[in-house]
Amino acid sequence: MTDSQRLGSTVSYSDNALRVKWEGRVVADPIRFEQYMQAVVRKRLSVAGPTFEAELRDLATARMANEFVGRLLNSVPEIPEWEIGEALAACLLQQDSDKEVRWPWNPRLDRRTPRASLPGPDLVGFCQDAGSVLLLLGEVKTSADVDTPPRVMRGGTGMVRQLGDVATSLNGQLAVLEWLRARCQSSHLTHLYKEAVGRYLGSNGKDLFIIGVLLRDTQPNELDLKAGAQVLAQKLSDLARVELVAWYLPVPIKEWRNL
Repeated sequence: MTDSQRLGSTVSYSDNALRVKWEGRVVADPIRFEQYMQAVVRKRLSVAGPTFEAELRDLATARMANEFVGRLLNSVPEIPEWEIGEALAACLLQQDSDKEVRWPWNPRLDRRTPRASLPGPDLVGFCQDAGSVLLLLGEVKTSADVDTPPRVMRGGTGMVRQLGDVATSLNGQLAVLEWLRARCQSSHLTHLYKEAVGRYLGSNGKDLFIIGVLLRDTQPNELDLKAGAQVLAQKLSDLARVELVAWYLPVPIKEWRNL
């Protein structure tokens, strides 16, 4: 893995209540962040990639058809900040955290309309935990809000409420298991799926890793997470693992799409 494929960060604050941990991580180098966005995050956002474009151009044998392919490829609307944030969070958890995370499938492949927001958790995958595998479910929020905590943490559509729903909704968890099973066809992924789901079922739905990722372009402040983590500690104290992590990044969120 090259330097541009790792972002690097320092811990600004860290604490826990019952089984809920919260942590703030700071990235100080804007050049490193730009490299990371271009080398790592962009790949997760580019589902089709250059092969798809080349195939379309090969199929467009006439000059007019080739010109239409150009218009077709340029018809994609501007990428919203929340979508960049979800891709960035997935990359950070897999490559720049101390967790052994595996994403079996990129949810962008399931979209049928540009920039659609699919139902269910933002993050669905597996995490190695003490020699075993946990089912990982998570939510991502991206916020340049000057308030602390930011509005995306609060209210009916805030992260705290969403994480509580993800962790306790059996109907939602069943839908996730069905979605995952159809996408874990290789022998390695099938092994991870069976181990994680077996552990989940054997614990009556308690062996879960629930994680919330908050992406900020502000100064680090523990109050971004502390109150929400304490609320979750009261609701989810019987789960295997619950974490909130805030990443404080050196480039304004409004500039991310330019990277």
